[in-house]
Amino acid sequence: MTDATIKDARQRMDKSLESLRSELAKIRTGRAHPSLLEHVHVDYYGAEVPINQVANINAEDSRTLTVVPYEKDMVGKLEKAIMTSDLGLNPASMGTVIRVPLPALTEERRRDLVKVVRSEAENARVAIRNIRRDANNAFKQAVKDKEISEDDEHRAQEEVQKLTDQHTAQVDQMLSEKEAELMEV
Repeated sequence: MTDATIKDARQRMDKSLESLRSELAKIRTGRAHPSLLEHVHVDYYGAEVPINQVANINAEDSRTLTVVPYEKDMVGKLEKAIMTSDLGLNPASMGTVIRVPLPALTEERRRDLVKVVRSEAENARVAIRNIRRDANNAFKQAVKDKEISEDDEHRAQEEVQKLTDQHTAQVDQMLSEKEAELMEV
């Protein structure tokens, strides 16, 4: 019973870390990376689909992304979707190729991005603590139902606390790496 709960908590904490990792990848630094456009959705015959399902995205150089649609009539829709996204990018189409230049980050914009990164990290920490709370509640309920002893409960809670500490440390490490990357000129 306790092993299954601990395993479940570990898996959920790992998913929280993976979610944070993908959120941090979306927050751009000065370098162009195809993952910047992953969360942009395009209207494709009446359905909203991720941009990478209707176009090929590549980093041309450190400041430019190229978007090549699989269908020629999607150029306008792709351009509009990139322009209206929350990324503040201004794409330019050249035939069937859309070039997306990334403007240089100002000091103020870098500070704003650091605030966003810290907020994402805090959300991940909260999620990890909530998972710990859920696991500890499960242990308390098991003691009430006389499925495990109080000693087993304490051992299990210590194990979950170790997991929480490990995952929180990983969040802190990811945060510091991303902050350093953002403030790098």
